[in-house]
Amino acid sequence: MAVPLRPAVSTQVDRLQVRVYADRDALGAAAGADVAGALRDLLARQARVRLVCAAAPSQNELLAALVAADGIDWSRVVAFHMDEYIGLAPEAPQRFGRFLRDRLFDRVRPGAVHLIDGNADPEAECRRYAALLTAAPIDLVCLGIGENGHLAFNDPPVADFHDPARIKPVELDAACRRQQVNDGCFPALAAVPARALTLTIPALLAGRRLFCAVPGPTKREAVRQALTGPIATSCPASILRTHPRCTLYLDTAAYGA
Repeated sequence: MAVPLRPAVSTQVDRLQVRVYADRDALGAAAGADVAGALRDLLARQARVRLVCAAAPSQNELLAALVAADGIDWSRVVAFHMDEYIGLAPEAPQRFGRFLRDRLFDRVRPGAVHLIDGNADPEAECRRYAALLTAAPIDLVCLGIGENGHLAFNDPPVADFHDPARIKPVELDAACRRQQVNDGCFPALAAVPARALTLTIPALLAGRRLFCAVPGPTKREAVRQALTGPIATSCPASILRTHPRCTLYLDTAAYGA
């Protein structure tokens, strides 16, 4: 049976479109359908589409919907991801590049996939990846919100709404590292790397359209702050309220109302 895509709540906060669904399956199906539609529309008008994807369990349903979508010429899609741990072994299952390969890239076979190398020299890798990101506009960004309000690995202590960089090395804060344990990605806090490479806030907001999928009760406080608090780096996700074409997809557990 098809999952209904009609939101239970549809509202707007500043410039941010907010859609609330009954559960995470409906949320993911709706977000995935919208991303797939955007890909088809853009591919009908331009030779290539440049797509940035988040790697997190919160994105599983959206990614599954993209894999199942038809009518997308993935050979004309150029794919990026938005963050990677520094220093994890190449075969580590927690690597975000591997996560996206397993759940999307190896299944749909984009024409080009640019992965962040967390084992390269960080400064050199930032220069390399920034050049790839800025070679042409980014069309679509699929992202989530962390339990501490982060976007990618822009935790509150390191988030900068006016960051001159496109990708940078960061120290992960304790709340961010605890989330990786809560998500079942690592067995204990000590196993979570302390450093990562992340696209910056301006790099994410440079996407022409943003699709932000945020399911689950553990995200409720971050969502509340993002929608009702000040637009400030204390909750990096609050900046989404300034983007002209961003949709936030929530389930009722994350929305909390």
